[in-house]
Amino acid sequence: MYKLLLCLRYLRTRYIAMASIISVMLGVATMIVVNSVMSGFSAEMQTRIKGVYSDLAVRSRCVNGFPDAEWHMEFINKIAGDSIEAMTPTVEIPAMIDIRYGHQWVSQPVRMIGIDAKTQALVSDVGKYMQHPKNREQLTWELHHGGYDVRSPSAGPDAPDRPQMALAGWEYRRTKYGFEQDFERPNEARSVEPSPALRSQPLLEPQSPPEPEGLKMPELPPPGADLPAPADEAFNPKLPISTDVLPPPAGAPETPVQRTGSGDPFFQAAPTNVFDPCKKQHTGAVIGIALCTTRDSSGEDTFYALPGDDVILTFPKNIGNGPPEVTHDNYTLVDLIESKMSEFDGKLVFVPIEQLQKDRGMIDPQSGKRFVNSIQIKLKPGVDGASVRDRLAKGFDENPRMRGLYYVGTWKDQQGPLLAAVQMETAILNVLLFLIIAVAGFGILATFLMIVVEKTRDIGVLKSLGASRRGIMGIFLGYGLSLGLVGSVAGMVLGLWFVKEINWLADLLGRVTGQPVFDPSIYYFYKIPTLVDPWTVGSIVLGALAIAVLASILPAMRAALLHPVEALRHE
Repeated sequence: MYKLLLCLRYLRTRYIAMASIISVMLGVATMIVVNSVMSGFSAEMQTRIKGVYSDLAVRSRCVNGFPDAEWHMEFINKIAGDSIEAMTPTVEIPAMIDIRYGHQWVSQPVRMIGIDAKTQALVSDVGKYMQHPKNREQLTWELHHGGYDVRSPSAGPDAPDRPQMALAGWEYRRTKYGFEQDFERPNEARSVEPSPALRSQPLLEPQSPPEPEGLKMPELPPPGADLPAPADEAFNPKLPISTDVLPPPAGAPETPVQRTGSGDPFFQAAPTNVFDPCKKQHTGAVIGIALCTTRDSSGEDTFYALPGDDVILTFPKNIGNGPPEVTHDNYTLVDLIESKMSEFDGKLVFVPIEQLQKDRGMIDPQSGKRFVNSIQIKLKPGVDGASVRDRLAKGFDENPRMRGLYYVGTWKDQQGPLLAAVQMETAILNVLLFLIIAVAGFGILATFLMIVVEKTRDIGVLKSLGASRRGIMGIFLGYGLSLGLVGSVAGMVLGLWFVKEINWLADLLGRVTGQPVFDPSIYYFYKIPTLVDPWTVGSIVLGALAIAVLASILPAMRAALLHPVEALRHE
């Protein structure tokens, strides 16, 4: 009983004990906050990576892919069909996207992915990142008549509004391209786009072609002279000119042209089947929201392209066994994805797989079989992806015709370096922050050594009254445990409160300093994500207690070894 009473007395009266308690408290609170924030970022990142990727993927090591996806899916089903829920083929290639903003073209590198809109929803959650409610239910490649979200559906009620998204859709497309046709480019064919070499240059006003050198106007006969008779009555201006559609001459394009009654034999009207962007759209495409927006420090987005705009995608085309050629095509934005991962929102472009296979030349002209780059696999709930991966890799290696041609990996394998980097950062931060508690432990050690020196006479009196070595040691160990317990509990409460109010505290600190603590433009998160792991919190508290007790062992042993007679004699 006397040991407990002495511990409480020293806790109340020794101000130096308060310094040790505050050190332990701050160390515990800091570790809880840092681990919660890092765990929140890691959990958000893994959730969004898993939402874009499937559980498992079988990829071709050849850039041209492999033919007959149906046969490959049957082969995969024979090996691990009992663990597979759904599969879908995809085509993934590097590309460039050109977005017209005013009179300039903005070019960016992207990853162009051809998907099947119906089966892709069965293997990944990419659909839930769309900005139109109907596309979140079932993706289509058709432009909608408005109804796009004016607020990010995954950001919560605190996200700022996006008034520009209210304009997206067919009405925006008709207004924009109708204005361009009527005012900006009245003499320009509607289906013509700038050449790739001029896409990065400002659009110029059309100019009249120069007069060919050596061409002279024929001399007119003197006044009163008789005009010569026309050699060909077909050009007699008195004869009516037919306005019927003329058949194209040999070697001319199939687009029919129409004569007018202007009397000019060299006049040729524009094709009758001109692409009208006010009534039609190109092949649909879905791009990451970061490809067409800029975000300020407050989290507000400014769009320079909306669903309804046309973009140009440039990508390599297969030409047999030779090196690929570069081709490009027009696409119409039908929706945007916002996964809140800059790696995806600023890189991914989804297009119909059938159109990409056709444009890229991934169809065998003899057999008609289509080539794909990978097969995305959705596993059944509770199935270990690593075990299925090993089974499929073994099955492909056992087939001599497939050995070394395929790569099988889980979503964690595909993003291994990124996940490993986050884990390494968390581990390094834990080591550095744990040194704060170690410093508190050295403070406890120094405090106890001072107490032993100051209380040598009191220790001698206690031992002369019958206190044992174990009892003297218990006093100091109990004192150290008390310091660690009070500091750890106070640090745990402070840390959990800080985690709960971290976004409010970050906003308050930003207003005080004038600089934002958390910039949404970097991570595309509107709020700081946090995740409290009870096991992590418990391990931090127990670690702090262990350090406090270990720091008190050496002073306790020194006090217990003091001889009562020697202690009293020195006094």
